[in-house]
Amino acid sequence: MFRRKDTEPGRPAVGEKAPESPLPRPSSESKPMQPELPRRTVDIPTGPVAPTATTFEAARPQPSTQPGEGKRLIVGQGISLSGEITACDRLVVEGSVQVTLNETRAIEITETGRFTNGKAEVEEAEISGVYEGDLTVRKRLLIRSTGRVQGTVRYGELEIERGGRLSGSVSMLES
Repeated sequence: MFRRKDTEPGRPAVGEKAPESPLPRPSSESKPMQPELPRRTVDIPTGPVAPTATTFEAARPQPSTQPGEGKRLIVGQGISLSGEITACDRLVVEGSVQVTLNETRAIEITETGRFTNGKAEVEEAEISGVYEGDLTVRKRLLIRSTGRVQGTVRYGELEIERGGRLSGSVSMLES
């Protein structure tokens, strides 16, 4: 029923030999056919190229000579941070912090920033947001018009813009 027909084209009948194919068959002894591709030349430097000191210096960030630059920590808006911060040149608070600052040169609290339940001893401070806690500023304390400082405050110099608020125990440092 499902038998091959003896006269089917392209197939030899039973007992007949298959006709030779026009394409050569690869034998196990011959190489497999590979297309001829042009050779690609590779550019190789003539000698080893060592990076120079100027290459590294250009890639590495240079320490800034401007005051207020250097090791800076920015607490972004919507971020809350609590704990202790040491050896920071400048702390910029845009979010909310409850920290103790040690060995910090300057603090900046932006309009959206909140420094609560903390303690800071710094050289300079600029407050545009909220500071609640103990604050000692050895040089200049600047309270912007949107700033509010509350707590125990000691300062070397004090500047308050119209609208800025300062309350609590306030005293000037002895020179």
